[in-house]
Amino acid sequence: MKLEMTGQMRMEQKMKLALAPHMIQSMEILQLPILALQERIEQELNSNPVLEVDEPSVSAQVAEQGEGRDQPESAVASDTSLDTFERVDSLDDDYRNYVDQNGDFRGPLRSDESDRKLEALKNTEAPPKSLHEYLADQWHLVDADTPIKKAGEVIIDYLDERGYLSVRLEQLHNKDRKDYSYDDLQAALSLIQKLEPIGIGARDIKECLLIQMSNSTEDLSFERKLVAEHMDELLENHMPEIARKMDCGLERINLAIERLSKFDTSPGLQVGRHTNHIITPDVIVEPDDSPLGYSVSLANSSLPNLKVSDYYSKMASDKTVGDKTKQFLQNNIRSARWIIDAIQQRRATLLKVSTSIVKHQLDFFDKGELYLKPLPMSKVADDVGVHLATVSRAVSGKYMMCYRGVIPLRKFFTGGTEDENGKAVSWDSVRVKLKQIVDEEDKAKPLSDDKIRQKLEEQGIKNLARRTVAKYRKLLNIPSARFRKRY
Repeated sequence: MKLEMTGQMRMEQKMKLALAPHMIQSMEILQLPILALQERIEQELNSNPVLEVDEPSVSAQVAEQGEGRDQPESAVASDTSLDTFERVDSLDDDYRNYVDQNGDFRGPLRSDESDRKLEALKNTEAPPKSLHEYLADQWHLVDADTPIKKAGEVIIDYLDERGYLSVRLEQLHNKDRKDYSYDDLQAALSLIQKLEPIGIGARDIKECLLIQMSNSTEDLSFERKLVAEHMDELLENHMPEIARKMDCGLERINLAIERLSKFDTSPGLQVGRHTNHIITPDVIVEPDDSPLGYSVSLANSSLPNLKVSDYYSKMASDKTVGDKTKQFLQNNIRSARWIIDAIQQRRATLLKVSTSIVKHQLDFFDKGELYLKPLPMSKVADDVGVHLATVSRAVSGKYMMCYRGVIPLRKFFTGGTEDENGKAVSWDSVRVKLKQIVDEEDKAKPLSDDKIRQKLEEQGIKNLARRTVAKYRKLLNIPSARFRKRY
Protein backbone atom coordinates (compact mmCIF):
# COMPACT_ATOMS: atom_id res chain seq x y z
CA MET A 1 0.00 0.00 0.00
CA LYS A 2 1.47 3.31 -1.12
CA LEU A 3 0.66 6.63 0.57
CA GLU A 4 1.21 9.92 -1.23
CA MET A 5 0.13 13.57 -1.06
CA THR A 6 -1.26 15.45 -4.06
CA GLY A 7 -2.27 19.05 -4.60
CA GLN A 8 -5.61 20.06 -6.10
CA MET A 9 -7.10 23.42 -7.09
CA ARG A 10 -10.78 24.27 -7.29
CA MET A 11 -12.94 27.38 -7.58
CA GLU A 12 -15.92 28.03 -5.32
CA GLN A 13 -18.02 30.94 -4.07
CA LYS A 14 -18.78 31.55 -0.41
CA MET A 15 -20.94 34.27 1.07
CA LYS A 16 -20.07 35.46 4.54
CA LEU A 17 -22.67 37.48 6.36
CA ALA A 18 -21.41 39.33 9.42
CA LEU A 19 -23.90 41.07 11.67
CA ALA A 20 -22.86 44.30 13.31
CA PRO A 21 -23.11 44.38 17.12
CA HIS A 22 -25.89 46.98 17.05
CA MET A 23 -27.90 44.80 14.63
CA ILE A 24 -27.61 41.85 17.01
CA GLN A 25 -28.65 44.07 19.90
CA SER A 26 -31.66 45.36 17.94
CA MET A 27 -32.83 41.79 17.27
CA GLU A 28 -32.44 40.88 20.94
CA ILE A 29 -34.36 43.97 22.11
CA LEU A 30 -37.15 43.32 19.59
CA GLN A 31 -37.64 39.79 20.91
CA LEU A 32 -37.87 40.80 24.59
CA PRO A 33 -41.32 41.05 26.25
CA ILE A 34 -42.05 44.19 28.22
CA LEU A 35 -40.97 42.82 31.63
CA ALA A 36 -37.72 41.42 30.25
CA LEU A 37 -37.07 44.74 28.52
CA GLN A 38 -37.46 46.55 31.84
CA GLU A 39 -34.80 44.31 33.36
CA ARG A 40 -32.51 44.87 30.36
CA ILE A 41 -32.82 48.64 30.69
CA GLU A 42 -31.97 48.40 34.40
CA GLN A 43 -28.86 46.40 33.53
CA GLU A 44 -27.80 48.97 30.94
CA LEU A 45 -28.34 51.84 33.37
CA ASN A 46 -26.21 50.09 35.97
CA SER A 47 -23.39 49.12 33.59
CA ASN A 48 -23.19 52.17 31.32
CA PRO A 49 -22.29 55.41 33.14
CA VAL A 50 -23.23 57.69 30.22
CA LEU A 51 -26.78 56.33 29.93
CA GLU A 52 -29.29 58.04 32.16
CA VAL A 53 -33.01 58.54 32.64
CA ASP A 54 -34.45 61.65 31.03
CA GLU A 55 -36.70 62.92 33.80
CA PRO A 56 -39.69 64.94 32.46
CA SER A 57 -39.84 68.60 33.40
CA VAL A 58 -42.43 69.92 35.81
CA SER A 59 -44.37 71.58 32.99
CA ALA A 60 -44.44 68.33 31.03
CA GLN A 61 -45.75 66.46 34.07
CA VAL A 62 -48.51 69.04 34.56
CA ALA A 63 -49.46 68.78 30.89
CA GLU A 64 -49.56 64.99 31.10
CA GLN A 65 -51.81 65.11 34.18
CA GLY A 66 -54.07 67.57 32.40
CA GLU A 67 -54.58 65.20 29.50
CA GLY A 68 -55.77 62.48 31.90
CA ARG A 69 -54.78 59.70 29.53
CA ASP A 70 -52.22 56.92 29.66
CA GLN A 71 -49.30 57.47 27.39
CA PRO A 72 -48.02 54.69 25.12
CA GLU A 73 -44.77 52.89 25.71
CA SER A 74 -42.09 55.36 26.70
CA ALA A 75 -40.53 57.33 23.93
CA VAL A 76 -36.81 57.58 23.59
CA ALA A 77 -34.60 60.45 22.66
CA SER A 78 -35.24 61.41 19.04
CA ASP A 79 -31.67 62.33 18.19
CA THR A 80 -29.88 58.99 18.32
CA SER A 81 -27.23 59.27 15.63
CA LEU A 82 -24.62 56.56 15.93
CA ASP A 83 -21.94 58.03 13.68
CA THR A 84 -21.07 61.43 15.07
CA PHE A 85 -20.43 63.39 18.22
CA GLU A 86 -21.04 66.79 16.60
CA ARG A 87 -23.98 67.71 18.80
CA VAL A 88 -21.76 67.88 21.90
CA ASP A 89 -19.90 70.90 20.49
CA SER A 90 -22.86 73.16 21.20
CA LEU A 91 -22.84 72.46 24.93
CA ASP A 92 -21.67 75.05 27.42
CA ASP A 93 -18.03 75.11 28.45
CA ASP A 94 -18.86 74.97 32.12
CA TYR A 95 -19.55 71.24 32.03
CA ARG A 96 -16.79 70.76 34.61
CA ASN A 97 -19.09 72.29 37.21
CA TYR A 98 -22.06 70.22 36.05
CA VAL A 99 -21.98 67.80 38.97
CA ASP A 100 -21.63 70.53 41.57
CA GLN A 101 -24.40 72.65 40.05
CA ASN A 102 -26.94 69.85 39.71
CA GLY A 103 -26.05 67.79 42.75
CA ASP A 104 -25.99 64.42 40.95
CA PHE A 105 -24.30 62.62 43.80
CA ARG A 106 -26.33 62.18 46.95
CA GLY A 107 -24.81 62.10 50.36
CA PRO A 108 -25.69 59.59 53.06
CA LEU A 109 -29.32 59.32 54.15
CA ARG A 110 -30.46 61.57 56.93
CA SER A 111 -31.62 59.92 60.10
CA ASP A 112 -35.22 60.91 59.37
CA GLU A 113 -35.09 59.75 55.71
CA SER A 114 -36.44 56.25 55.01
CA ASP A 115 -34.68 53.68 52.85
CA ARG A 116 -37.18 52.75 50.13
CA LYS A 117 -35.49 49.50 49.17
CA LEU A 118 -35.36 48.38 52.79
CA GLU A 119 -39.02 49.25 53.25
CA ALA A 120 -39.90 47.27 50.11
CA LEU A 121 -38.01 44.24 51.41
CA LYS A 122 -39.81 44.43 54.75
CA ASN A 123 -43.19 44.54 53.01
CA THR A 124 -42.42 41.69 50.62
CA GLU A 125 -44.40 38.53 51.26
CA ALA A 126 -42.33 35.57 52.43
CA PRO A 127 -42.08 32.75 49.87
CA PRO A 128 -44.49 29.87 50.56
CA LYS A 129 -43.16 26.60 51.96
CA SER A 130 -42.60 23.70 49.64
CA LEU A 131 -44.49 20.44 50.21
CA HIS A 132 -41.30 18.84 51.56
CA GLU A 133 -40.76 21.67 54.07
CA TYR A 134 -44.42 21.65 55.09
CA LEU A 135 -44.40 17.90 55.82
CA ALA A 136 -40.97 18.00 57.48
CA ASP A 137 -42.21 20.62 59.96
CA GLN A 138 -45.14 18.38 60.89
CA TRP A 139 -42.95 15.26 61.05
CA HIS A 140 -40.65 16.86 63.61
CA LEU A 141 -43.63 17.09 65.98
CA VAL A 142 -44.63 13.44 65.60
CA ASP A 143 -43.91 11.31 68.67
CA ALA A 144 -42.25 8.10 67.45
CA ASP A 145 -39.13 6.02 67.98
CA THR A 146 -35.90 7.14 66.37
CA PRO A 147 -35.86 4.40 63.65
CA ILE A 148 -39.40 5.32 62.59
CA LYS A 149 -38.51 9.03 62.54
CA LYS A 150 -35.53 8.33 60.25
CA ALA A 151 -37.65 6.11 58.01
CA GLY A 152 -40.29 8.86 57.77
CA GLU A 153 -37.70 11.41 56.68
CA VAL A 154 -36.68 9.10 53.83
CA ILE A 155 -40.30 8.58 52.74
CA ILE A 156 -41.00 12.33 52.70
CA ASP A 157 -37.99 12.84 50.43
CA TYR A 158 -39.54 10.46 47.89
CA LEU A 159 -43.01 12.04 47.72
CA ASP A 160 -43.73 13.70 44.37
CA GLU A 161 -45.36 17.11 43.97
CA ARG A 162 -48.86 15.55 43.98
CA GLY A 163 -48.10 13.95 47.37
CA TYR A 164 -47.81 10.35 46.15
CA LEU A 165 -45.08 7.92 47.16
CA SER A 166 -43.51 7.17 43.80
CA VAL A 167 -41.37 4.18 44.86
CA ARG A 168 -42.12 0.93 46.64
CA LEU A 169 -41.16 0.58 50.29
CA GLU A 170 -38.97 -2.40 49.38
CA GLN A 171 -36.80 -0.06 47.32
CA LEU A 172 -36.31 2.24 50.32
CA HIS A 173 -35.14 -0.58 52.54
CA ASN A 174 -31.51 -1.55 52.41
CA LYS A 175 -30.67 -4.79 54.24
CA ASP A 176 -27.28 -3.40 55.23
CA ARG A 177 -28.81 -0.42 57.03
CA LYS A 178 -29.09 -0.65 60.79
CA ASP A 179 -30.90 2.63 61.51
CA TYR A 180 -34.37 1.46 60.42
CA SER A 181 -36.10 -1.71 59.20
CA TYR A 182 -38.84 -2.49 56.70
CA ASP A 183 -41.37 -2.57 59.55
CA ASP A 184 -40.22 0.92 60.54
CA LEU A 185 -40.93 2.12 56.99
CA GLN A 186 -44.46 0.72 57.14
CA ALA A 187 -45.08 2.32 60.53
CA ALA A 188 -43.68 5.66 59.31
CA LEU A 189 -45.88 5.60 56.18
CA SER A 190 -48.98 5.04 58.32
CA LEU A 191 -48.08 8.09 60.40
CA ILE A 192 -47.29 10.24 57.34
CA GLN A 193 -50.70 9.41 55.87
CA LYS A 194 -52.22 11.12 58.92
CA LEU A 195 -50.45 14.42 58.20
CA GLU A 196 -51.99 17.34 56.36
CA PRO A 197 -53.10 17.74 53.67
CA ILE A 198 -55.17 14.56 54.02
CA GLY A 199 -54.29 11.98 51.37
CA ILE A 200 -50.53 12.53 51.51
CA GLY A 201 -48.37 9.42 51.24
CA ALA A 202 -50.76 7.39 49.07
CA ARG A 203 -49.27 5.05 46.49
CA ASP A 204 -52.12 5.34 43.99
CA ILE A 205 -55.42 7.17 43.51
CA LYS A 206 -57.34 4.32 45.17
CA GLU A 207 -55.36 4.61 48.40
CA CYS A 208 -55.55 8.41 48.26
CA LEU A 209 -59.37 8.32 48.18
CA LEU A 210 -59.55 5.70 50.93
CA ILE A 211 -57.32 7.80 53.22
CA GLN A 212 -59.53 10.85 52.75
CA MET A 213 -62.74 8.89 53.27
CA SER A 214 -61.39 7.39 56.49
CA ASN A 215 -60.90 10.94 57.83
CA SER A 216 -64.40 12.08 56.84
CA THR A 217 -67.21 12.35 59.37
CA GLU A 218 -69.84 11.37 56.79
CA ASP A 219 -71.17 7.87 56.23
CA LEU A 220 -69.22 6.78 53.17
CA SER A 221 -69.42 3.02 53.59
CA PHE A 222 -70.89 2.52 50.11
CA GLU A 223 -68.32 4.80 48.48
CA ARG A 224 -65.51 3.09 50.39
CA LYS A 225 -66.64 -0.32 49.12
CA LEU A 226 -66.98 1.07 45.58
CA VAL A 227 -63.41 2.38 45.56
CA ALA A 228 -61.88 -0.58 47.40
CA GLU A 229 -63.43 -3.30 45.24
CA HIS A 230 -64.23 -1.72 41.87
CA MET A 231 -61.69 1.10 41.29
CA ASP A 232 -60.36 -0.32 38.01
CA GLU A 233 -63.84 -0.74 36.59
CA LEU A 234 -64.74 2.74 37.81
CA LEU A 235 -61.81 4.24 35.91
CA GLU A 236 -62.89 2.34 32.79
CA ASN A 237 -66.45 3.73 33.11
CA HIS A 238 -68.01 0.24 33.32
CA MET A 239 -71.00 1.44 35.35
CA PRO A 240 -73.53 -1.28 34.43
CA GLU A 241 -71.05 -3.99 35.40
CA ILE A 242 -70.35 -2.31 38.74
CA ALA A 243 -74.08 -1.92 39.43
CA ARG A 244 -74.63 -5.63 38.71
CA LYS A 245 -71.81 -6.72 41.02
CA MET A 246 -72.89 -4.38 43.84
CA ASP A 247 -76.57 -5.23 43.32
CA CYS A 248 -77.69 -1.62 43.07
CA GLY A 249 -79.02 0.82 40.52
CA LEU A 250 -77.04 3.15 38.28
CA GLU A 251 -78.50 6.13 40.16
CA ARG A 252 -76.79 4.92 43.34
CA ILE A 253 -73.46 4.62 41.50
CA ASN A 254 -73.78 8.10 39.99
CA LEU A 255 -74.60 9.56 43.40
CA ALA A 256 -71.52 7.90 44.88
CA ILE A 257 -69.33 9.28 42.07
CA GLU A 258 -70.70 12.75 42.75
CA ARG A 259 -69.78 12.43 46.44
CA LEU A 260 -66.31 11.13 45.54
CA SER A 261 -65.70 14.12 43.27
CA LYS A 262 -65.31 16.41 46.32
CA PHE A 263 -62.08 14.64 47.31
CA ASP A 264 -58.73 15.84 46.01
CA THR A 265 -56.79 13.29 43.96
CA SER A 266 -53.65 15.48 44.07
CA PRO A 267 -53.45 16.68 47.69
CA GLY A 268 -49.79 17.67 47.42
CA LEU A 269 -50.67 20.49 45.03
CA GLN A 270 -52.47 22.27 47.87
CA VAL A 271 -49.06 23.19 49.29
CA GLY A 272 -46.03 24.71 47.64
CA ARG A 273 -44.94 27.33 45.17
CA HIS A 274 -47.61 27.09 42.51
CA THR A 275 -47.96 30.76 41.61
CA ASN A 276 -49.14 31.92 38.22
CA HIS A 277 -46.75 33.87 36.05
CA ILE A 278 -47.63 37.51 35.58
CA ILE A 279 -48.62 38.40 32.01
CA THR A 280 -48.14 42.01 31.01
CA PRO A 281 -49.66 42.93 27.62
CA ASP A 282 -47.45 44.76 25.16
CA VAL A 283 -50.27 45.92 22.88
CA ILE A 284 -53.72 47.37 23.60
CA VAL A 285 -56.55 47.22 21.05
CA GLU A 286 -59.70 49.28 21.66
CA PRO A 287 -62.74 50.04 19.48
CA ASP A 288 -62.90 53.55 18.04
CA ASP A 289 -64.36 55.53 15.13
CA SER A 290 -61.33 55.18 12.84
CA PRO A 291 -61.66 53.52 9.39
CA LEU A 292 -60.14 50.36 10.85
CA GLY A 293 -62.65 50.37 13.69
CA TYR A 294 -59.97 49.80 16.34
CA SER A 295 -57.10 51.78 17.80
CA VAL A 296 -53.81 49.96 18.27
CA SER A 297 -51.32 51.30 20.81
CA LEU A 298 -48.42 50.02 22.83
CA ALA A 299 -49.23 49.38 26.46
CA ASN A 300 -48.29 52.03 28.98
CA SER A 301 -45.41 50.79 31.10
CA SER A 302 -42.76 51.88 33.52
CA LEU A 303 -40.08 52.05 30.84
CA PRO A 304 -38.08 55.21 31.44
CA ASN A 305 -37.11 57.79 28.84
CA LEU A 306 -33.43 57.27 28.09
CA LYS A 307 -30.82 59.73 26.95
CA VAL A 308 -27.05 60.15 26.73
CA SER A 309 -25.59 62.23 29.55
CA ASP A 310 -24.78 65.77 28.40
CA TYR A 311 -21.98 65.91 30.95
CA TYR A 312 -20.15 62.86 29.61
CA SER A 313 -20.85 63.80 25.99
CA LYS A 314 -19.09 67.12 26.51
CA MET A 315 -16.23 65.40 28.32
CA ALA A 316 -15.77 62.99 25.37
CA SER A 317 -15.17 65.96 23.04
CA ASP A 318 -12.84 67.87 25.36
CA LYS A 319 -9.25 67.98 24.07
CA THR A 320 -7.84 68.14 27.59
CA VAL A 321 -9.26 64.71 28.47
CA GLY A 322 -6.86 61.78 28.16
CA ASP A 323 -7.10 59.42 25.19
CA LYS A 324 -8.00 56.36 27.29
CA THR A 325 -10.76 58.22 29.10
CA LYS A 326 -12.05 59.68 25.85
CA GLN A 327 -12.05 56.26 24.18
CA PHE A 328 -13.90 54.77 27.15
CA LEU A 329 -16.54 57.49 27.03
CA GLN A 330 -17.01 57.27 23.26
CA ASN A 331 -17.49 53.50 23.42
CA ASN A 332 -20.11 53.86 26.13
CA ILE A 333 -21.85 56.72 24.31
CA ARG A 334 -22.03 54.57 21.19
CA SER A 335 -23.42 51.68 23.20
CA ALA A 336 -26.00 53.96 24.85
CA ARG A 337 -27.21 55.25 21.50
CA TRP A 338 -27.47 51.69 20.22
CA ILE A 339 -29.79 50.68 23.05
CA ILE A 340 -31.87 53.85 22.58
CA ASP A 341 -32.17 53.20 18.84
CA ALA A 342 -33.04 49.52 19.46
CA ILE A 343 -35.88 50.43 21.83
CA GLN A 344 -37.24 52.98 19.39
CA GLN A 345 -37.06 50.48 16.53
CA ARG A 346 -38.77 47.81 18.68
CA ARG A 347 -41.62 50.19 19.42
CA ALA A 348 -42.16 51.08 15.76
CA THR A 349 -41.95 47.47 14.52
CA LEU A 350 -44.26 46.05 17.18
CA LEU A 351 -46.84 48.75 16.50
CA LYS A 352 -46.79 48.10 12.73
CA VAL A 353 -47.02 44.32 13.17
CA SER A 354 -49.89 44.60 15.66
CA THR A 355 -51.81 46.98 13.38
CA SER A 356 -51.40 44.55 10.49
CA ILE A 357 -52.67 41.67 12.66
CA VAL A 358 -55.80 43.62 13.59
CA LYS A 359 -56.39 44.53 9.95
CA HIS A 360 -56.21 40.88 8.81
CA GLN A 361 -58.21 39.50 11.77
CA LEU A 362 -61.06 42.03 11.94
CA ASP A 363 -63.69 39.26 11.97
CA PHE A 364 -62.13 37.85 15.13
CA PHE A 365 -62.37 41.18 16.96
CA ASP A 366 -65.91 41.79 15.65
CA LYS A 367 -67.46 38.31 16.01
CA GLY A 368 -65.26 36.06 18.14
CA GLU A 369 -62.91 33.08 17.99
CA LEU A 370 -65.02 31.15 15.50
CA TYR A 371 -64.06 33.73 12.88
CA LEU A 372 -60.29 33.55 13.35
CA LYS A 373 -58.75 33.25 9.87
CA PRO A 374 -55.60 31.43 8.75
CA LEU A 375 -52.81 33.99 8.72
CA PRO A 376 -49.22 33.16 7.73
CA MET A 377 -46.46 35.37 9.10
CA SER A 378 -45.23 36.01 5.57
CA LYS A 379 -48.43 37.92 4.85
CA VAL A 380 -47.85 40.31 7.74
CA ALA A 381 -44.16 40.58 6.84
CA ASP A 382 -45.07 41.68 3.29
CA ASP A 383 -47.65 44.11 4.64
CA VAL A 384 -45.21 45.72 7.09
CA GLY A 385 -42.23 45.52 4.73
CA VAL A 386 -39.89 43.53 6.97
CA HIS A 387 -38.32 40.08 6.92
CA LEU A 388 -40.33 37.06 8.10
CA ALA A 389 -37.86 36.51 10.96
CA THR A 390 -38.49 40.07 12.17
CA VAL A 391 -42.21 39.37 12.53
CA SER A 392 -41.42 36.15 14.39
CA ARG A 393 -39.21 38.01 16.85
CA ALA A 394 -41.72 40.84 17.23
CA VAL A 395 -44.55 38.53 18.37
CA SER A 396 -42.40 36.16 20.45
CA GLY A 397 -43.57 36.07 24.08
CA LYS A 398 -45.82 39.13 23.67
CA TYR A 399 -49.51 39.58 24.39
CA MET A 400 -52.34 41.75 23.11
CA MET A 401 -55.09 43.04 25.40
CA CYS A 402 -58.52 43.60 23.90
CA TYR A 403 -62.11 43.24 25.11
CA ARG A 404 -61.91 39.52 24.24
CA GLY A 405 -59.11 39.02 26.77
CA VAL A 406 -55.33 38.94 26.90
CA ILE A 407 -54.21 36.94 23.85
CA PRO A 408 -50.73 35.80 22.75
CA LEU A 409 -49.78 37.48 19.50
CA ARG A 410 -48.74 34.10 18.08
CA LYS A 411 -52.35 32.91 18.39
CA PHE A 412 -53.28 35.07 15.41
CA PHE A 413 -50.88 33.16 13.16
CA THR A 414 -52.39 29.80 12.36
CA GLY A 415 -52.99 27.46 9.45
CA GLY A 416 -56.37 26.22 8.35
CA THR A 417 -58.60 24.68 5.72
CA GLU A 418 -61.48 25.74 3.47
CA ASP A 419 -65.19 25.26 3.95
CA GLU A 420 -67.64 24.19 1.24
CA ASN A 421 -67.86 27.80 0.01
CA GLY A 422 -64.09 28.08 -0.40
CA LYS A 423 -63.75 30.38 2.61
CA ALA A 424 -60.64 29.97 4.76
CA VAL A 425 -61.24 28.53 8.23
CA SER A 426 -58.45 28.43 10.84
CA TRP A 427 -57.66 25.32 12.84
CA ASP A 428 -58.47 27.23 16.02
CA SER A 429 -62.02 27.87 14.82
CA VAL A 430 -62.33 24.18 13.88
CA ARG A 431 -61.36 23.25 17.45
CA VAL A 432 -63.95 25.68 18.85
CA LYS A 433 -66.66 24.11 16.68
CA LEU A 434 -65.55 20.63 17.74
CA LYS A 435 -65.86 21.60 21.41
CA GLN A 436 -69.33 23.03 20.79
CA ILE A 437 -70.44 19.77 19.18
CA VAL A 438 -69.19 17.73 22.15
CA ASP A 439 -70.79 20.10 24.67
CA GLU A 440 -74.17 19.81 22.93
CA GLU A 441 -74.13 16.02 22.44
CA ASP A 442 -76.39 13.58 24.28
CA LYS A 443 -74.12 12.25 27.04
CA ALA A 444 -76.15 9.03 27.15
CA LYS A 445 -75.11 8.47 23.52
CA PRO A 446 -71.83 10.39 23.02
CA LEU A 447 -70.55 10.93 19.50
CA SER A 448 -67.64 8.95 18.14
CA ASP A 449 -64.82 10.72 16.31
CA ASP A 450 -66.35 9.74 12.97
CA LYS A 451 -69.74 11.15 14.04
CA ILE A 452 -68.03 14.40 15.10
CA ARG A 453 -66.37 14.54 11.68
CA GLN A 454 -69.79 14.19 10.04
CA LYS A 455 -71.17 16.99 12.23
CA LEU A 456 -68.29 19.26 11.20
CA GLU A 457 -68.97 18.36 7.58
CA GLU A 458 -72.60 19.41 8.03
CA GLN A 459 -71.29 22.80 9.21
CA GLY A 460 -69.34 23.20 6.00
CA ILE A 461 -65.92 21.86 7.04
CA LYS A 462 -65.27 19.03 4.61
CA ASN A 463 -62.30 16.80 3.77
CA LEU A 464 -61.41 16.47 7.45
CA ALA A 465 -59.93 13.09 8.41
CA ARG A 466 -61.14 11.19 11.47
CA ARG A 467 -57.61 11.07 12.88
CA THR A 468 -57.50 14.88 12.66
CA VAL A 469 -60.67 15.04 14.75
CA ALA A 470 -59.11 12.64 17.27
CA LYS A 471 -55.95 14.77 17.44
CA TYR A 472 -57.87 17.99 18.14
CA ARG A 473 -60.10 16.21 20.66
CA LYS A 474 -56.99 15.15 22.59
CA LEU A 475 -55.53 18.66 22.39
CA LEU A 476 -58.73 19.94 23.99
CA ASN A 477 -58.47 17.28 26.74
CA ILE A 478 -61.78 15.77 25.68
CA PRO A 479 -61.96 12.03 26.48
CA SER A 480 -63.17 9.46 23.98
CA ALA A 481 -66.86 8.60 23.60
CA ARG A 482 -66.65 5.61 25.95
CA PHE A 483 -65.41 7.77 28.84
CA ARG A 484 -67.87 10.61 28.09
CA LYS A 485 -70.87 8.31 28.37
CA ARG A 486 -73.15 8.89 31.32
CA TYR A 487 -75.53 6.21 32.58
